Amino acid sequence: MDRQGLIRGEVSRVTDDAGPVGLREPGGSTNKPTAGSQSAPPAALPAAPPAEPPAGSPPASPTVPPVGVLGGALGVLLSGGSLAAGVLSPARRAADLRRLAGERFDLLVIGGGVTGAGVALDAASRGLSVALVEARDYAAGTSSRSSKLIHGGLRYLEQLNLALVHEALVERGLLLGRLAPHLVRPQPFLLPLTRHWQRPYYGAGVLAYDAFAAATPFGRGLPVHRHLSRRAVLAEFAGLRPDAVVGGIEYHDAQVDDARFVVTLSRTAARYGAALVPSARATALLRDGERVVGARVTDLEGRRSLEVRARAVVAATGVWSDDVGEMLAAGNPPGSPTVGLRVRASKGVHLLVPRAAIDGGPGLILRTPTSVLFVIPWGRHWIIGTTDTPWDLSRDHPAASTLDIDYLLRQVNGVLARPLSRADIQGVYAGLRPLLAGESDATSRLSREHAVVEPVPGLVLIAGGKYTTYRVMARDAVDAAVRYWPGVPPSTTHLLPLLGARDYRAAWAARTRLATSTGLDIERIERLLGRYGDQVGVLLDLLRARPDLAEPLPGAPDYLAAEAVYAVAAEGALHLDDVLTRRTRISVETAHRGEATAGRVATLIAPILGWDPHAIRREVEHYTARVAAERDSQTKPDDRTADAARLGAPDVRGAAMAADLSP
Repeated sequence: MDRQGLIRGEVSRVTDDAGPVGLREPGGSTNKPTAGSQSAPPAALPAAPPAEPPAGSPPASPTVPPVGVLGGALGVLLSGGSLAAGVLSPARRAADLRRLAGERFDLLVIGGGVTGAGVALDAASRGLSVALVEARDYAAGTSSRSSKLIHGGLRYLEQLNLALVHEALVERGLLLGRLAPHLVRPQPFLLPLTRHWQRPYYGAGVLAYDAFAAATPFGRGLPVHRHLSRRAVLAEFAGLRPDAVVGGIEYHDAQVDDARFVVTLSRTAARYGAALVPSARATALLRDGERVVGARVTDLEGRRSLEVRARAVVAATGVWSDDVGEMLAAGNPPGSPTVGLRVRASKGVHLLVPRAAIDGGPGLILRTPTSVLFVIPWGRHWIIGTTDTPWDLSRDHPAASTLDIDYLLRQVNGVLARPLSRADIQGVYAGLRPLLAGESDATSRLSREHAVVEPVPGLVLIAGGKYTTYRVMARDAVDAAVRYWPGVPPSTTHLLPLLGARDYRAAWAARTRLATSTGLDIERIERLLGRYGDQVGVLLDLLRARPDLAEPLPGAPDYLAAEAVYAVAAEGALHLDDVLTRRTRISVETAHRGEATAGRVATLIAPILGWDPHAIRREVEHYTARVAAERDSQTKPDDRTADAARLGAPDVRGAAMAADLSP
């Protein structure tokens, strides 16, 4: 075996040619087609149950050429062993695009959100050959605009949806304990009580919540809830109005950086041989009689189209599920009945305010007339959300209106001693939840459970569900796609740590020595560990090779220049917006919304992406136009005027989308 230092002189991991020990099948699978921020200490969880070796294993690593502009440092760091297989570089995208044109895959996944990336990992780790296409960026839609919680859902417990709560709590335990402890962290919440009768009522619910968690394979894993007096509540959260509470209950759930989680999930799928191509839009389904045998895909970067062939297609397109239904209908005889999933979009808006704006420690969960409202610690900010209203306008760029912002301020100000104003708001984001449509018109009452259907042979549709249960959704979708294929093993994703997770706790234990050896302060090291896990060694080696990249980004001191470079060289970012909005959260964590940072980041990533000065200028102009359009939309009184304002700035990929594409 070769010994590869994860963090020089501090943490090491043992690898062999097939990848990290414990992530390979006995005999060594090569994954060929078959017949069939915010840092926090690692959660103190029980030891994981013994894991059987998974059926699939990472294949041999593709060669990653050195990046000349980095003096070869990143290329050397990422070119060998199991690490390189998880690199989503421009060269990897080009190679995967060639695979799409030349191979017939077992499974083609449409959609690069958390469910689609989960499907890709589930299938690839079973030894299937997998391709994934995403019209924009990984997590560009719903999966980067959530409340950033991993939770069972107290509200669903109140609705007596016990199966969903139990399922979600099982997944919460897996994510905290085994799959992604670097990205999913414990988060205490305070449930303020405004009436004395609420204590026995809510107390019974939280007790049941803890009991459900204790019955999962990982056990409770988090501290048990506790009842607080009014005085204790105000000691925990001094920013509450004293006359607004009579007591409280503190309980624990978990928090995640949702966009980074999807990128990490995608990189893990890439380690298992999946071909992943963002900026590639599926425009039509390929048919062989009634059966779906692939899709026509447009490469929005290269402005060409190609046919991707597969034994089965899984569409994990969320609120875009209707688009797949239209593709399916286009290949059916006239007069054929409409088939597919009926999905409605519900808009959720969140605000970010500085931590100093609210004097408190844990998160808050507040009851509203129709749903719940969270106030969640997020690094140097609080996230306040969310709304839950129907949306039937642009699905690509949902817009927050004055109505949404005023609603959130009104709800949270009902309990705060110092009310918030618009002047406190530093960031706003809006996302759409895909809900399985029911009889009720109230989106807050539509199902958060998921559904998997096969409307025609060769096509599986999946929609609905919760971020927390993405892995279950992915497993169910792959099971549906391969149920008649002989020799396909069952899912083992419950046993597979994501990239960065395996030696995270060892890296965390070494954080003081890391700070000393690198010259970075301990807070910086902890933030990096909370974003990259045990892969932080790659970033630190990059800093050693290029000390200038250790400088903080202008206007965003929590992020280093190296992180922007790494986002493009290893994490699949193709545009400035990808870096500022999803690889980092500069677009919502700064009052300037990233405008003060855009020029520097564009210059940093330009050599890796092959941009000339004109391309740099175009990227910055697109980004600043987007920010201006979002600011404008947030001054509009309703959804329709806000949507019109937001659509004033086209997507940076829009020029390619509108081009006249030919096969």
